[in-house]
Amino acid sequence: MNPVSLVQNEATILFNSTFVRPAQFYIGGFSDVPHDKYYYVFLSFVYILTVIGNVALLSVIYLAKTLHTPKYMIVFNLGLADLCGSTALIPKLLDTFLLNRRYIAYEACISYMFFVLFFTSLQSWTLVIMAYDRLIAICFPLNYHNVVTVTNIAAMLLFMWVFVLSLLASTVSLINRLSFCRSVVIESFYCDHGPIFHLACNDWSLNRLMAYVGFITILCIPPILIVLTYVCIVIALSRIASGKERLKALKTCTSHLALVIIFFLPLMGTNIAAVASYLHPNARIINATLTHTIPALLNPIVYSLKTEEVFSTFKKFCTKIRQSNTGVKKNKCKQIQFGHKLNYKRSLINSTVLIFQMPTT
Repeated sequence: MNPVSLVQNEATILFNSTFVRPAQFYIGGFSDVPHDKYYYVFLSFVYILTVIGNVALLSVIYLAKTLHTPKYMIVFNLGLADLCGSTALIPKLLDTFLLNRRYIAYEACISYMFFVLFFTSLQSWTLVIMAYDRLIAICFPLNYHNVVTVTNIAAMLLFMWVFVLSLLASTVSLINRLSFCRSVVIESFYCDHGPIFHLACNDWSLNRLMAYVGFITILCIPPILIVLTYVCIVIALSRIASGKERLKALKTCTSHLALVIIFFLPLMGTNIAAVASYLHPNARIINATLTHTIPALLNPIVYSLKTEEVFSTFKKFCTKIRQSNTGVKKNKCKQIQFGHKLNYKRSLINSTVLIFQMPTT
């Protein structure tokens, strides 16, 4: 018997003989793609490098007191969102397709959906707060330290977490009102919101409305705000007479601009292509997986190489670790030499004692 129909027939909970909630969903993934496991192996390497890069960045910011500034509070939040977002998505994705465990419990699927969307949304709005930091730094440099304070940035980040949490909790919870009396096959690589509510056999117009609200809130408003921010920055820079000063100010924005392009361009491209024309499910899955994973991998690299403060601090930590390791080795060598000398002295004393203890003839 077909495993999907088995799920439908045997793993379904009925309420009042009209409301159907499946005990499990089946994640479809790629269709008719040979050697697709190599792609998932590639994603596993991406995840390992993502964890190493983001943990290193978070550790440097946490340990270096010189980086305990409002700007690096935002960078820390982005690194945390990248790390948690990749951890929410990739390990389960590898478990699903590499180990061929495509069935997922209903409750686990809802949780999976929530955490992937939640951390993606945090990344989007964290880039907006970064743009705000650059706006104040370039357009209002004299007031920067009065406006961009630790308290203000902490309040903005907290509001962002609460807002995104509330929006996505209400969006995801509305899945519980749907009845799934037809297929339980999710045509995606994870428990994606759109493919799931399209499986329902009752009215899902409210879910579609929340999907549009989420799309506008997470993927439309943030890039619009960022573009407006850089329009203001360009206007402010045009009033600066010195070309060197303009270039110096622009260099402080290169890291943020790189992150914005890496994050929004593929994400918006995939969604626009899916809405405007037909996008093959396999192409959509490849684009979506790379969109969810590659930015989290590149963000710490961009900030390490493009930001002199982080790069120099990281080099100092590496130098200290090497020096401490060299010091430990030297101490061990001294202890060994001291031990050899002590053993030599003891052997001399023992031999002398033996000579005096020998009987005389």
